[in-house]
Amino acid sequence: MSGRLFIFGLGYAGMAIARQARDAGWNVAGTATIAEKVQQLVTEGWVAELFAQPNGPASEAFERATHLVCTIPPDEQGDSALRQYAGRFVRLKPRPVWFGYLSTTGVYGDTGGQWVDESAPPRPGAARSRYRLAAEQAWQALAAQFDIPLHIFRLPAIYGPGRSAIEQVRAGRARSVDKPGQVFSRIHVEDLARTVFASMERPAPLPGAIYNVADDAPAPQPEVISHAARLLGLPAPPVVPWEEAASSMSEMARSFYAENRRVRNDRIKAELGVVLKYPTYREGLAACLGHPSAQVN
Repeated sequence: MSGRLFIFGLGYAGMAIARQARDAGWNVAGTATIAEKVQQLVTEGWVAELFAQPNGPASEAFERATHLVCTIPPDEQGDSALRQYAGRFVRLKPRPVWFGYLSTTGVYGDTGGQWVDESAPPRPGAARSRYRLAAEQAWQALAAQFDIPLHIFRLPAIYGPGRSAIEQVRAGRARSVDKPGQVFSRIHVEDLARTVFASMERPAPLPGAIYNVADDAPAPQPEVISHAARLLGLPAPPVVPWEEAASSMSEMARSFYAENRRVRNDRIKAELGVVLKYPTYREGLAACLGHPSAQVN
């Protein structure tokens, strides 16, 4: 199977999905928010345009897309992609057969470290998670209006080459914070892309499917930092007690520690046939170390 994919937001996750699709023979186009990034993408052979100025080849590709993905985070004013493109959905002929929206597992709120799956009702605490849930609902309404099957992917922390504990430790920026009982779920960006693409090729029989996209091993942050240091042959940074660390954290950083949950991923395996390439952070960090962007000098 092949198709024409349009991505709102060719950022870190968006480009991983784009490469997965293009490597499989799909036509791929999309938007970016920085003019220099657009120019780089066009130079590399991608069909891309500036998000705020849709009027080029990518806009034409949007109107012919068979599959759509939105990766752009919303803010207090709502979803910018929805505002920019909602009025143009009427031009989509024939209608796309699949639409994917990248959301966050933050919509579940705090579970006190307990496991959570897709059947749990959303109870977002952080403002950014409330914005995501509102965006989910807005896209669901638009997709229903135009009869486009929507699939929602709820993501924990995304890591991968250039954005992992490997780079943090190497740069001396890693901070190992010990908050007893606190764990974080995460997903390697390649497994994220492979999961989204699996849904594109084998969509759920019913529209409105929601998937948690996480690896198999939620883990405390100090454990991940320590493992990255071992892989690099460097000393691990000292572990700082939560009470001490919190006083010097930004409000945003503290908000991540305000919620504690373990995210189940059974549905992506059962319904989409996903086999994670990086089932834990150990395999994922080893792959990051082997990537050119993470080589030890």
